[in-house]
Amino acid sequence: LKVLWLTASQPCSIVDVEFLPVYHPSLEESRNPTLYANNVQRVMAQALGIPATECEFVGSLPVIVVGRLKVALEPRLWELGKVLRKAGLSPGCVDTGAEPGRSRMISQEEFARQLQLSDPQTVAGAFSYFQQDAQGLVDFRDVALALAALDGGRSLDELTRLAFELFAEEQVEGPGRLLYREGFSTILHLLLGSPRPAAATLHAELCQAGPHQGLSLCQFQDFSLHDPLHGKLFSTYLRPSPKLQASTPGGRMALANGTVPAPKQKGD
Repeated sequence: LKVLWLTASQPCSIVDVEFLPVYHPSLEESRNPTLYANNVQRVMAQALGIPATECEFVGSLPVIVVGRLKVALEPRLWELGKVLRKAGLSPGCVDTGAEPGRSRMISQEEFARQLQLSDPQTVAGAFSYFQQDAQGLVDFRDVALALAALDGGRSLDELTRLAFELFAEEQVEGPGRLLYREGFSTILHLLLGSPRPAAATLHAELCQAGPHQGLSLCQFQDFSLHDPLHGKLFSTYLRPSPKLQASTPGGRMALANGTVPAPKQKGD
């Protein structure tokens, strides 16, 4: 209302309207809305004479490319944490009891009992953060890992070790337990908000150097803790959000992935 009043009280208000060029999608873009949206973004930036943001969309999810991985601008894990804290739940006080290497599918009702949540709206909201199967059930290992990450009481070494133990599979013959594509994709989707196809592609690349189609604990932690780029990504996303929301020395706000958005041009 204040803006409307200040505008209406001016003797003369000048409004610039700029029409962007019409963009006709190609046949490939017609079949791929994500490709179409990304290409339109680049054309708009070029027409306006401003740099295109590094953000792109995977479906409706805004992501940014970091190294060989796509990660969410804001991890949904933080949103889940806000929902649980609002309900008065401390993630570290929940006894998850998830069995390593073996899935246990639970219903929304069992999810509510396990987390001691009584408000139906809170239960439905928290439950929706996890991938559900055709019967509407979620893997309790997903819940256990999310709660462990939100607890904040574990070091990154402990958290990545727990993630490996939950989703790695025992080998009948071979070097013990290995983390395969599905488990790797689930971990990155839960902790970093990475789209599963992008995580699966990265897993295949990481396995190329070895004789197996899975990652050992050492290989997984080399990637998540010691890789120059991706290690920083894990440490940034899995630290408490208030630390990340602090302003940078230059006064600009840092994104969830630790990067700083480019300053807006005058008049944007």
